[in-house]
Amino acid sequence: MTGADAQSQEAQAPDTQTPDTQWPRWEIFKQDTASKVHQAVGSVHATDPDHALFTARSVFARRPAAVSLWAVREQDISSVTREELDNGGRLPDASGETQPYKIFGKKNHKRSMTFVDELGMLEAASPQAALEAAQSQFGDGLLAWWIIPASAFVGSPEDTETVESWFAPAKDKTYKQQSAYGVVGKHVSERNPKAKA
Repeated sequence: MTGADAQSQEAQAPDTQTPDTQWPRWEIFKQDTASKVHQAVGSVHATDPDHALFTARSVFARRPAAVSLWAVREQDISSVTREELDNGGRLPDASGETQPYKIFGKKNHKRSMTFVDELGMLEAASPQAALEAAQSQFGDGLLAWWIIPASAFVGSPEDTETVESWFAPAKDKTYKQQSAYGVVGKHVSERNPKAKA
């Protein structure tokens, strides 16, 4: 192979070293009212915590009402499903300093708009230790677990003035789930029976 051939092959080979140009991914947790827990509602890509919260406010808090948002980097989440646990799956278990972990879980498939709900907080030396303590406290029948160091969270401002300016506009907006709207029109086969033939 000549040097020119080698250069040509190199030029045609897929570039596996291309850096990921997307901003970091942040998972977003929304609290609908002060009496409810935070729930995972989706993710945004953002450059820093403030950017993540402002983006989340635009995406997840326009409608319906909300009183608080949390954001956490995707890389700080240790997650495992019941199926993975049944197959011997484990979370990172390198013991470190004991710290508080926020525990989230998915109990059933009934709610399509959220993934996991906040269950509580535990002190543990690793995500695996936190999971085992959570299974003991909350039961081991959940469909999925998210274990996240409490120190990894950033939250929307809690002072009354900021909460009002961030979330009040959504209170007066009418909001319906997509399923609340009836089907308009008929399928072409119903409008024109001959189309079935």
